[in-house]
Amino acid sequence: MSENKEFRHIPIMLEEVIEGLDIKPNGIYVDGTLGGGGHSYEIAKRLTDGGQLIGIDQDEDAINAAGKKLSEFEDRVTIVRSNYAQMVSILKSMGIEQVDGILLDLGVSSYQLDTAERGFSYMEDAPLDMRMDKRQDKTAKDIVNYYSQAELTRIIKNYGEDKFASKIASRIVNFREDKIIETTGELVEIIKSAIPIKFRLTGGHPAKRSFQA
Repeated sequence: MSENKEFRHIPIMLEEVIEGLDIKPNGIYVDGTLGGGGHSYEIAKRLTDGGQLIGIDQDEDAINAAGKKLSEFEDRVTIVRSNYAQMVSILKSMGIEQVDGILLDLGVSSYQLDTAERGFSYMEDAPLDMRMDKRQDKTAKDIVNYYSQAELTRIIKNYGEDKFASKIASRIVNFREDKIIETTGELVEIIKSAIPIKFRLTGGHPAKRSFQA
């Protein structure tokens, strides 16, 4: 975990989430996006003997932070470092065929955005990383520098819904012919150069959709 930051996350819609889960004291629940453990803490403290919570996250910092936060409930909490997409296989490996509730709080966390070296933010210059799971080899730098123009266009258009996707992809490809794109700051400037000035002045930061993608 970063020495200067702590994985803090205020659970969104906490009361609504707990009410919606309608927690049974002896039920089995899955938090597929564990994060700092805020939602999970509230679930775990409502469980009794026989109740079980499985928390899943692929971010090492989240796993460490949640492990500390949930330590008082170690008798009823199991933390797994993985992606929630593997939930079914994780549960099967634990001999669990049915659960009483599942929670997914999707998206990049404030901690990940605020930790510049993770490379998620367009507000600070940092290495192009953006890995949710640092065990993965492929980084945003690899994608930006080695994916084809057509593939970059598809990603930015489909996942960022940016109407300038083709222009942005073209500028990226042109820039990398002379130099590897190393940082978020470089990528931001490339994106800005592809968007007409009148559109840069409205709708928020011009790089937000590409970074989302």
